[in-house]
Amino acid sequence: MIDKPHHVPARLGLLSATAADPFLTEDLLRGVQGHGGVDLAKVVEPLPEDDVRWAVEPLRDLVDDARYQFRNNRTDADGWLAPRLHATLRLTRREAADKRIWTHLGLAVAPDYVAWRHPATSAQEGKAPRINPARFKGAPDRQCFSRLWWAAEMFRNGEDYTPVVTACSNQDLIHNALRMDLVDHRPTAQALVRILERGIVGSGREINGLMTAINTAGATLVYDALAPDESRDPAALRQWIAEAESAPPAPRHDLPRGPDEERVPEESVVALADYLAELFETAPVRGRTSRD
Repeated sequence: MIDKPHHVPARLGLLSATAADPFLTEDLLRGVQGHGGVDLAKVVEPLPEDDVRWAVEPLRDLVDDARYQFRNNRTDADGWLAPRLHATLRLTRREAADKRIWTHLGLAVAPDYVAWRHPATSAQEGKAPRINPARFKGAPDRQCFSRLWWAAEMFRNGEDYTPVVTACSNQDLIHNALRMDLVDHRPTAQALVRILERGIVGSGREINGLMTAINTAGATLVYDALAPDESRDPAALRQWIAEAESAPPAPRHDLPRGPDEERVPEESVVALADYLAELFETAPVRGRTSRD
């Protein structure tokens, strides 16, 4: 397992995929040896110096704590880290859509965490085990930290991160959901969490089947008409981001609080959860021959 880089930058920056490629060495991807960090720092585009949000120390402390606390079950680290990462790295969606910031976090700040959370596996028989490069510089649903930040953004209910913990308990749910534009509809995200809590779906096959059914139904059903949402006041997000300078570290035992936005109407969540439960009854689940 690789170690923390000798040189950890003090601030986040922007690292393009092209600039990152030379540092995704075979030794790194095999989890044998990382990089020192000094040469990598030379190809990073800096972010504004006067913005406290780019400080690395709080992020580095979080990943170190997650790795220690979940050393016996690394998958469980996702539900703990996602809300705390989101509350610590307070971004707009436009900022979070820039893959370069996540590549820098994954490769320059915490490559040891990436290698721990997503260890090398054998993609093909006879091939040497390797870490998927996408965990360092990939799409939002694959990159180690981007997937957690976006899961927290999509599944939080206003300031409440509790649904995020539930969503992150199922890897197939967050992987599929982050690839669906429909989950931008907040009642849908909360309804997915609700049926997960009710035990209606659980396995990867069931999640995949439900997502297929949701995509198909979405072509003919306007979800917003079935489950309307409250409009969100952008001032709440701006205020939350502005408070980053004075915000205390994310609590380790209690959940942090997100932007003070309106929660999803409960009646919309209930209506849509019931609809999705019915939809699942006829969803194409591989290996399922009948419903009890």
